[in-house]
Formats: sequence, structure tokens, C-alpha cells
Amino acid sequence: MQRILGDVIQNEIHDPDIGFATVLGVEVSADLRHATVAISVMGDEEQRAKTMQGLQRARAFLRKRVAEEMRHMRSIPELHLKLDRSLDYSLHIDNVLREIAREREQNPPKIDDEV
Repeated sequence: MQRILGDVIQNEIHDPDIGFATVLGVEVSADLRHATVAISVMGDEEQRAKTMQGLQRARAFLRKRVAEEMRHMRSIPELHLKLDRSLDYSLHIDNVLREIAREREQNPPKIDDEV
């Protein structure tokens, strides 16, 4: 389902509001009625909001395409789209670590000669 949704978002939805979005994962409930789709969107907050709104408008189309591709399933889950911000957090941690390394380079810790 993740692959199908990713392909459809990249190649079949032609909404100018939808920017570069990647499907990071899909969690399907035990009863197969609901699927939470984690989506990462590149860009600033405004672009992310516009992209998520565009994808929300396209939910019925996305679900229809999943149904067409997964004909073996008795029912197709309702899609719940969620903006995933884990990449933002990873980038923030990376920047903090780089800043610490830069500060240590400029001001190396003093090592006592006495043991």
C-alpha cells in the first residue's frame, strides 16, 4: 500500500498545491478499516500545509487507486493522512551536534596534566 500511494502521489495527482511528498509508512488497523499514512513534505510550513490540504482533497482518489491495485482485499481501509515531522527532528539534532563540534574545535576542552 505504501508503494502504491507513493507512486500515485508522485505520478498521478496533478494538483499544483501538492509539493514534494513522500509516503514514509502505512499503519493499518487490526480490523483493516483504517490506515494511517505517514507523509513527509519538503518545504516551509506554508508549503507543507498546502500539500497536506491537497492530499486531503485527493483522499477519495487515493483510496480508489489502492482498491484498483489491491483487488484481492475484501475492503479497502479509510485513509488518514498524517504529516510526519521526524525528518525535521533529525535535521535539528544533526545541526545541534554540528554546532557542538564546531564549538569544541574553536575552544578545545582543557586537559589537566595531573592524574
